[in-house]
Amino acid sequence: MTEQRYLESDIRNDLDEKMVFVGGPRQVGKTTLALSLLGPGHDESSPAYLSWDVLADREAILSERLPSKQPRIVLDELHKYVRWRNLVKGWYDKHKSAVSFIVTGSARLDYYRKGGDSLQGRYHYYRLHPFTLTECRRWDTDPHLFDHLLRYGGFPEPFLRADARFHRRWMREQSDRVLREDLRDLEHVREVSHLELLLRHLPACVGSPLSINSLSKLLQVSHESVDRWIRIFERLYLCYRIAPFGGSRIRAVRKEQKLYFWDWSRAPDDGPRFENMVAGHLLKYCHAMEDTQGYGMELRYVRDTDKREIDFVVLRDGQPEFAVECKSGERRPAAACGYFRQRTTIPRFYQVHRGSVDFGNAATATRVLPFATFCRELKLP
Repeated sequence: MTEQRYLESDIRNDLDEKMVFVGGPRQVGKTTLALSLLGPGHDESSPAYLSWDVLADREAILSERLPSKQPRIVLDELHKYVRWRNLVKGWYDKHKSAVSFIVTGSARLDYYRKGGDSLQGRYHYYRLHPFTLTECRRWDTDPHLFDHLLRYGGFPEPFLRADARFHRRWMREQSDRVLREDLRDLEHVREVSHLELLLRHLPACVGSPLSINSLSKLLQVSHESVDRWIRIFERLYLCYRIAPFGGSRIRAVRKEQKLYFWDWSRAPDDGPRFENMVAGHLLKYCHAMEDTQGYGMELRYVRDTDKREIDFVVLRDGQPEFAVECKSGERRPAAACGYFRQRTTIPRFYQVHRGSVDFGNAATATRVLPFATFCRELKLP
C-alpha cells in the first residue's frame, strides 16, 4: 500500500496559499488524509481536529473558538452546519496568515458551499477517490491484487480486511449511515423508505443506459422524484452518471445516461463490476486532472441509435482524449471501435480486459491490453 494518498503532495502545496476542501464518499479516507496533513502523531484527539459530529467540537465551533497555536486546523463535516460558509470565510480572512484550514465532508462541498457569502478564490477543492490499481504499490508484483480490488472495492476498510462477511456488513452499514445520517442532515426528504428501495435496485442498472421511467414505475412514484433522488445520491457520493458523447457523423443517443457507483463492489455481477471499476479509475483520473491541473475533464460514453457502443470516452477541455472499451475476452477488438474510429475525432482507442494479451490492431486502430497495463502506461492516479 502507498505511504500517502495520491493527493497529499498537491494539497500540501496548496495549503501555503489557500484553504483546501476535501470531499468524497463516507469512509474513503478523508479524515486519515487530513490528519496526516497535520503532521506525525496527530489523530482524532488532536486539538487541531474539530468534527461537527462531536458535541464538544460542535460547541467550540458555534462559539467560534479556534484551537490556539495550531498552524493547521481540520474542520470535519462542517457543511452540516447551515451557516458554515460565513463561519469559514470569517476565520480564513482573519487568520489566513497564521493558520491553514482543511475542510472535509462526505457530501459535495462544491454544491453545499453555494449560497450566502461567496468563498470563491479562498479555497481549492479536491475529491478523494477509493484505492485504485496505480495507488497500490504492490500491484506490479501481486498477481491477486486485481481480483482483490474487483471483489472488495477500493474503500480502505473492506479492501484491507479482505473478508467477505466484513465486506457485506460494511456495505450495509455504510448505506444506512448515508441514508439515516447524512441524508437527514443535508436534505429535506421524507420518503426514506423509497430511497432505500431505489438504492437496493440501482446496482442492477450498472453498465446499461439508465431508464428513469422504469425506476419510477417500479417505485410507483413520479419521474421527477426518481431523478431528484438520484441527484441526492450523487451529492452524497454514492453514485454518478455519465452522459453520451455525440458527433456529426454518428446518430448518437442524446439523453440516455449511464450510472455507476463510487464503490464498484456494489455491482452484483463480474461484467458490470469490471466496467464500474474501470469507470472509477477513469473518473479518478478526470477529477485529479481537474483538481490539480485545472483542466476541464469529462467522462462520457458513445452509443448510437443502432446500439453500437463504446463504454467510455475521456474529454479534456471539450476535446476527446481517448476511448476505452471493456471486455471479458481478449482475442480481438470490438467492431464498434473501428466503426467509431472512422466517424469521430477520438484519437486513441483502448480495449481493456482481465487477461494478459497485449496487441494492437491496425484495422481498427485499437490497442487491446490488460487493464493493469493500461493504468500503468496512462499513469492513472
